Amino acid sequence: MASAIQPVHLYRPAAQASNAPEPASAWSIEQIQQLLDLPFHELMWQAQQVHRAHWPAGEVELATLLSVKTGGCPENCGYCPQSAEFDTGVTAEKLMSPEEVRAAALAAREAGATRFCMGAAWRAPKDRDIEKMATLIRTVKDLGLQSCATLGMLQPTQAQALKAAGLDYYNHNLDTAPEYYADVVSTRAYQERLDTLAAVRQAGISVCCGGIVGMGETPVHRAGLIAQLANLNPYPESVPINSLVAVPGTPLADSAPIDPFDFVRVIAVCRITMPGARVRLSAGRKQLGDAVQALCFLAGANSIFYGDKLLVTGNPEASDDAALLAKLGLHGKAVPAPQPTGAA
Repeated sequence: MASAIQPVHLYRPAAQASNAPEPASAWSIEQIQQLLDLPFHELMWQAQQVHRAHWPAGEVELATLLSVKTGGCPENCGYCPQSAEFDTGVTAEKLMSPEEVRAAALAAREAGATRFCMGAAWRAPKDRDIEKMATLIRTVKDLGLQSCATLGMLQPTQAQALKAAGLDYYNHNLDTAPEYYADVVSTRAYQERLDTLAAVRQAGISVCCGGIVGMGETPVHRAGLIAQLANLNPYPESVPINSLVAVPGTPLADSAPIDPFDFVRVIAVCRITMPGARVRLSAGRKQLGDAVQALCFLAGANSIFYGDKLLVTGNPEASDDAALLAKLGLHGKAVPAPQPTGAA
């Protein structure tokens, strides 16, 4: 109930200073908690109405995520098997070559993906890393795919360089509510995440930003995460929601899984509060199973990560996803024809 809600504060990027006026449509923690607490059928009905008003009802974006630089990250994010602080069996690898990335992107396109995302396990890339990533971005764009990257914290000049290379989206998740963040990671501040999002926005790159549920957070922390996302001005174009994959060796390995209906509720409230965003089912889909994913699509999810691996964790086979979409009468976006940039 709203009376039991504990205060959760909204943090702002540097471009949205705390003394700036709240957007007229700002969502309060109480409003979001009340949505999460609705009877399930009522919440689903509201989410479905919002979804159909803004998106084709049966369309699902297929995005593929490739780890182009794996392991060895100095951060201590409690969920991440790529942290150098945890013994998870992940071996650090160097940045992939343009030829390797092109082959992976071509395979993703042939399987039906329209967006190709590249992840690199850096805390913050160096300028020389940005130059190499620019080449990879152009490689992906030459295949006619939308490009996305997640590389860690960015400086404004680095974001501008990625934009110049043709980057369409930058992913930088908030993970959880500000009050719970220190329980998950201590090597960076929440404000640093927000400041990277501000740099991405200022460079003219679309924002991909979501979070993870099932990390031991309380319901009010889930409401706080959604509030942070929905009150970004503007809110993200893509909102990936992850169900924690509890990897042995990480501090969160023994976390109890989130109740499946609570996960669906998070998806539905993201759809209601961010009607124009692509809400993506990300990590943890293998554990959710087909029936829960079907409820998520009904709740307004309209994007999935497509392919047998998400960075270093498992994901449903593409053939299994195709079968599920067909069973539900859903379809992927049309694959665009290649439009070479002509850049070297």
